[in-house]
Amino acid sequence: MNRFRLENTLKGQTFAVKAVMSAFNGKDDYDRVFDLLKAHHKWFNESLPLIASENVTSAAVKEAIVSDFGHRYAEGWPGERVYAGCVYIDEVERIAIKTAKQLFDAEFVDVRPVSGVNANLVAYTVLANPGDTVMALSIPNGGHISYGRNELGGTAGSVRGLKVEYLVFDQEQMNIDVDATVAKVKKLQGEGKTPKLVIFGASVFLFPHPVKELASFFKSIGASVMYDGAHVLGLIAGKQFQDPLREGVDVLTGSTHKTLPGPQGGMVISWRRLENVIKRATFPGNVSNHHLHHVAGKAVAFAEMLAFGREYAAEVVKNAQALAEGLSTRGIPVFGEKLGYTKSHQVLVDVTKYGDGGTLEKKLESANIIVNRNMIPLDIKAGRHFEHPGGLRFGVQELTRLGMGKSEMDHVASLIADVVVKGCEPLQVVEDVKELRRGFQKVMFSFDTQKDAYAYVTIR
Repeated sequence: MNRFRLENTLKGQTFAVKAVMSAFNGKDDYDRVFDLLKAHHKWFNESLPLIASENVTSAAVKEAIVSDFGHRYAEGWPGERVYAGCVYIDEVERIAIKTAKQLFDAEFVDVRPVSGVNANLVAYTVLANPGDTVMALSIPNGGHISYGRNELGGTAGSVRGLKVEYLVFDQEQMNIDVDATVAKVKKLQGEGKTPKLVIFGASVFLFPHPVKELASFFKSIGASVMYDGAHVLGLIAGKQFQDPLREGVDVLTGSTHKTLPGPQGGMVISWRRLENVIKRATFPGNVSNHHLHHVAGKAVAFAEMLAFGREYAAEVVKNAQALAEGLSTRGIPVFGEKLGYTKSHQVLVDVTKYGDGGTLEKKLESANIIVNRNMIPLDIKAGRHFEHPGGLRFGVQELTRLGMGKSEMDHVASLIADVVVKGCEPLQVVEDVKELRRGFQKVMFSFDTQKDAYAYVTIR
């Protein structure tokens, strides 16, 4: 090899080595992460977030969750920790517990679960044993995967080993059928499958469940009663949905980041008689360290809800009904019409006249309208599945948090209909979406309403 070729070969090898080293040192990926974070913030700043299981926190909650608490461990109950260094952590968690008790008029609260599913596992641990029969809604009828059977990979079946039977659902009423459920339970008793636990609550949750009508019946056969309030916990706190504890529930679980506008996490709400078993089921049963920065965020969110929760929850329900009416008048079939469409933050629609939920979800997303496809009661019979179901689900809690009211909900309905009914190209609609959002940039129903909701905060 001559000298020229040798030098060029060596240069090429050096370049290749440097390229490999660059890939391994991670700087390109490091920078790319922050570029993507900023792009996401800009996108949501110009979008209509209508996912029913999300919300936006206040600046105060954000401050709490970027604190040093996020680096620490605190296994156990306040004052009984496995780790040292929890002097201030304990006090913050005690405040979170105290404010949550006030908010829900509860005797006992555990704020340590790190998600709604995690909170449900705590309840399953307390109220049922592996192999027990439990009853809940099926997924096509609004049930959550955390109540799912083993063959579906559901939490109740595959993680806790529970045998899941389905509550009977009335598709006209979009609710649990009381008489048919009682008849089914009696049939199960005759088959030696007496339920040990009933789970009220849902992922599609338009109307309060008949807890008062069924709780005493289930208790008369020796079953415990649980309510998964993941979606409606903020509405319960704001006295706008139902009051499960007073209606006969043993344990109320929930997420802290849906209608309750706190950081992502979970909680368990109950009675003093179950305090010790819930504590033990949480730690060491289902939680180790419990994300202490989010406990601080929960404490802040609970305080905000004590101050503003009733007004906020009332506006959420009014807005959901306004959105539903706006969609219906524009030709989109809305479930629950005869009952006023909804009593929660959710609106469920049938889009089979115009396509399928999966395809329309993508089209709406391209128009900066963020929704989720959703199964509807007739999907299984019609041969549809979760990737391309017959429905879309909307939640108005985040837009309400941004200060939108009934007139804006009608505007939102018209933008959705432009895509779904009229078949407008998303790029034709996206500028109208951005224009609507320009007037709604702050987080309302909080002590500090001056910060932009989706402002990207640089700490580096």
